Amino acid sequence: MNLYLVQHAEAKREEEDPARPLTEKGWADIRKIAAFLHAHPLPPLRVIYHSGKTRAEQTAEVLADVLHPREGCRATEGLEPLADPALWIERVRAESEDLMLVGHLPHLDRLSARLLSEGTISEGLIAFQMGGLVCLRREGARWRLRWMIVPELL
Repeated sequence: MNLYLVQHAEAKREEEDPARPLTEKGWADIRKIAAFLHAHPLPPLRVIYHSGKTRAEQTAEVLADVLHPREGCRATEGLEPLADPALWIERVRAESEDLMLVGHLPHLDRLSARLLSEGTISEGLIAFQMGGLVCLRREGARWRLRWMIVPELL
């Protein structure tokens, strides 16, 4: 099973717009990632989950337009910036199909570190970047980092 983790693309500051939609750079960055995925398709996804925050929803929708997940793109709990990663650790253990999570730091950092270290490291293994995509693969009971794509490389 592949688990794709995406930090939302660059968003406006709260002082500029409390809803925090994507900036022009954010839109451009996630469109670069989407174009790369169009040219290099992923295996089929069951679903793309996002936190429900505007910046994560917009990021997820751009990716869904290219990836066409079977169950679509939807908001769910437990992907907020300060959410406890334990909820998603349990959910992905029970999952057999590829899925994508679009969320925020520090949550994605904490989730990935705990999966990759089997709970021995709480954060700091992956240098997430806004609009970047990380692929983790479950092999048996262990998780491994397969690859990472960031907008500045494209």
